[in-house]
Amino acid sequence: SHYLYLPMKLANSARLSYRLMNENDAEQLFQLDQDPEVMHFINGGKPSSKDDINSVLVPRMNAYRDEAKGWGLWQVDHTETGEYLGWVLVRPMYFFSEHPEFDNLELGWRFFQSTWGKGYASEAAQHIKDQLSVNKSIKSFSAIADENNLASVGVMKKIGMSYIKTYHHVDPLFECDVVYYQIKNT
Repeated sequence: SHYLYLPMKLANSARLSYRLMNENDAEQLFQLDQDPEVMHFINGGKPSSKDDINSVLVPRMNAYRDEAKGWGLWQVDHTETGEYLGWVLVRPMYFFSEHPEFDNLELGWRFFQSTWGKGYASEAAQHIKDQLSVNKSIKSFSAIADENNLASVGVMKKIGMSYIKTYHHVDPLFECDVVYYQIKNT
């Protein structure tokens, strides 16, 4: 069935529209990372430099980005105003390790502080999970966050994920104790 190789398009959800980001979106990625509050649980609050974006974030995104599978960073915009609100990450869990889990998709999210508390992250993550869940080769959806990032953990719970474990996460970008949540794709 050849249609599977076309870029995945996501329908709009109640308030939001979605577009898979690419290397031409470095400026949008940069803007989002300028707020110390947004970066607080990522690296202690240090805004990303343009060099961080171009030499680290964009190459990492390109490594897991797959238009046909819907992996990458989905830009989330407000449908009515066109405002750029943030992004939702989709990639195989442990992608940058020796043992990526291609049947277990990691979901992540980063939204401008001005949008917090309005349910956008939950709406976007739920919608993307629902759209991807029609692919039954995906066995589960997972998410990790700094254990103190209660807002992010709240999103995980809202979209139906359950606590699995706490562990010490190390990757090239950050190191901390994280909570791991998951929901099976039934």
